[in-house]
Amino acid sequence: MATDTLKRPAGASGAPGGLRRLLLDNGALTALIVLVIALSALSGDFLTTDNLLNIGVQAAVTAILAFGVTFVIVSAGIDLSVGSVAALSATVLAWSATSHGVPVVLAVLMAVATGIVAGLVNGFLIAYGKLPPFIATLAMLSVGRGLALVISQGSPIAFPDSVSHLGDTLGGWLPVPVLVMVVMGLIAAFVLGRTYIGRSMYAIGGNEEAARLSGLRVKRQKLAIYALSGLFAAAAGIVLASRLSSAQPQAADGYELDAIAAVVIGGASLAGGTGKASGTLIGALILAVLRNGLNLLSVSAFWQQVVIGVVIALAVLLDTVRRKAGATPVAAGTGGPKGKQAATYALAAVVTVAIVGATSFLHSGSSSSTTPKMGLSLSTLNNPFFVQIRAGAQAEAKKLGVDLTVTDAQNDASQQANQLQNFTSSGLGAIIVNPVDSDAASNSVKAADKARIPVIAVDRGVNNASVDTLVASDNVAGGELAAKTIAEKLGGKGKIVILQGQAGTSAARERAAGFAQGLKAYPGIQVLAQQPADFDRTKGLDVMSNLLQAHPDVQGVIAANDEMALGAIKALGSKAGKSVQVVGFDGTPDGLTAVKNGTLYASVAQQPSQLGKIAVDNALKAVKGDKVDPTVKVPVKVVTKDNVAGFNG
Repeated sequence: MATDTLKRPAGASGAPGGLRRLLLDNGALTALIVLVIALSALSGDFLTTDNLLNIGVQAAVTAILAFGVTFVIVSAGIDLSVGSVAALSATVLAWSATSHGVPVVLAVLMAVATGIVAGLVNGFLIAYGKLPPFIATLAMLSVGRGLALVISQGSPIAFPDSVSHLGDTLGGWLPVPVLVMVVMGLIAAFVLGRTYIGRSMYAIGGNEEAARLSGLRVKRQKLAIYALSGLFAAAAGIVLASRLSSAQPQAADGYELDAIAAVVIGGASLAGGTGKASGTLIGALILAVLRNGLNLLSVSAFWQQVVIGVVIALAVLLDTVRRKAGATPVAAGTGGPKGKQAATYALAAVVTVAIVGATSFLHSGSSSSTTPKMGLSLSTLNNPFFVQIRAGAQAEAKKLGVDLTVTDAQNDASQQANQLQNFTSSGLGAIIVNPVDSDAASNSVKAADKARIPVIAVDRGVNNASVDTLVASDNVAGGELAAKTIAEKLGGKGKIVILQGQAGTSAARERAAGFAQGLKAYPGIQVLAQQPADFDRTKGLDVMSNLLQAHPDVQGVIAANDEMALGAIKALGSKAGKSVQVVGFDGTPDGLTAVKNGTLYASVAQQPSQLGKIAVDNALKAVKGDKVDPTVKVPVKVVTKDNVAGFNG
């Protein structure tokens, strides 16, 4: 009996038992399998070779970032800067190779070096500066993003053609990003499992003090660990920019959270000491599978966020339950002396105050006291449309002798509220606001009105508050024009998809209403799907790639802005402008270039430069006490290949 009892576990180690043990020991893998089975049952377009490769492409950037973050988390650290470092590295490559003629090989080396240097700075601040990893990498997140914006002036930069091939396929079926992801994953696995520094990561994460006492040079190892994270971030940035054929300064925004989520879902502990490259890959695939599947199922954008959050929590919970029985607490390492920490924070505070003070002094000294001063708060500068509004406003301000301060809310309503509050407390002559959200801006505008500061709204109105003038295009009328344009191009019959803007914004709502209204006159046009892509080129590429799996017979695309339209064109490839017609919205420089090239059939142009110019004109009138019209409408027009040469945005 005892012998039989001893033999059964050995028998259980066969194929069925081995599979059971594999699933029980890998909660993330179990979750991934369940997701794939469920989505395959719900959508017949999910479990196809093309779609699975598509998922791999969409997981690639997150996975490569996450491999680098795995090194950091295994060593009980955190890196919040990888998304910004990725964008900065890609921007450096494009800026040097495209704008300054640097040889592509050298430009790539410069981009990789940028990532490594950013990682070394993080490591130095943490290991030698004694800053908490959260604070050090949070600072680098801001610095990296800011440098990317400074270098690019807020506009996308074309990527070198030779590097852009990283976004292509090999043999017509294997996507290069997937191949790069696999290679980087193998490198990460080798570093973690077969090298001295990999063993050092586990030792530091398990017990840093014990690792130090055993002779490990912890500070030097941390430098190397964060440098590796920066290296992988640079690789991810290059792959992402290659897919889009351009480096965008706000690319990979928020990707650091996805990378950390992928690592934790894959079984790593934020306390350090555990984690594998294979688990990280599974975590990244879970996120990609979720987004892909929900797009295929046409799930509402609001519910997509809920579903993704719930599934992530369940995946981690499953892995936690699996670990709980055998887990043993690891003694916490002691922190540095409180005196040194206080001195470090005091020094950081002094430096911050000094920088802010110097910036304020330089700004205040840049104009005379008699110069009219205005503030312009834009919802985002990650979109060429709003960059053109800024350019028009700045040009007019310079012409009129106005001191114009421009801020970027980065699509964050609370950040914009802070900016408007600063404008109000600074006693500016006038405020121009392009609201992130028409409702959220109301309290800030009311405060400015109370302070008797004229407020001019541009592109989007402000709800529940009074503004002196609204300078805007008619988004509804523009949406109707877009619908009419695509319908007439298709001869009144055809199948189309609609890429919607950022959920909740007034521009997205109004343009969607215009699309719907315009299509009523063309009953022969069938709308196959409507999915949000958040006014973003990368998301436009991914969402369109997903929709093509479910609707390969699509004949037309309406996008709520040119950025999403350009992403859709990238996904369509050779079909764009031939078997599939695409209509965008905004008339941005990149969009007009695509119109000239024939890949974008038309763009409903709003003349954003005129929006900025007219907003400054009306603001100056309000400052002088002259009468201004409550609403100034800038006409929209359809720009096609026939009239693009004469169009001036």
